[in-house]
Amino acid sequence: MFVLDTHAWIWFSNDDGSRLGRRAKQAVAQAQRNNELRISPASVFEVASLHTHGRLRFSLPPERWVADALSVPGLRIAALTTDVAVDAGQIPATALADPIDRLLVATARYLDAVLMTADRRILEYADNSRHLRVQDAGR
Repeated sequence: MFVLDTHAWIWFSNDDGSRLGRRAKQAVAQAQRNNELRISPASVFEVASLHTHGRLRFSLPPERWVADALSVPGLRIAALTTDVAVDAGQIPATALADPIDRLLVATARYLDAVLMTADRRILEYADNSRHLRVQDAGR
């Protein structure tokens, strides 16, 4: 099972072949075929927030983009449970400053999934903590 980081979800949904690496594309395609591709509600929030603040633009209104991006076969929203929230809250801000990143990490751990990300901070956190499985979305 894979949880896509927000940017990986955007790349996948926009079919941005230049951004997702070859191994990442293969892993996502396999997870999609097996109905094992997940998006955190935190990513939906992040997409809407980035659009609202002008840091992300779509050709569609954000609510339509999200609806279309979530309608892909094999892709589902992961639950944002109290266990995920508590785990995310216990990740030190010194390790991962962004609360959305902490929620994504906790979601992947809760699901025993691999987090697909190109975020260097998350990749370093996974390497240093050994408490998270990751795949670099750029490879």
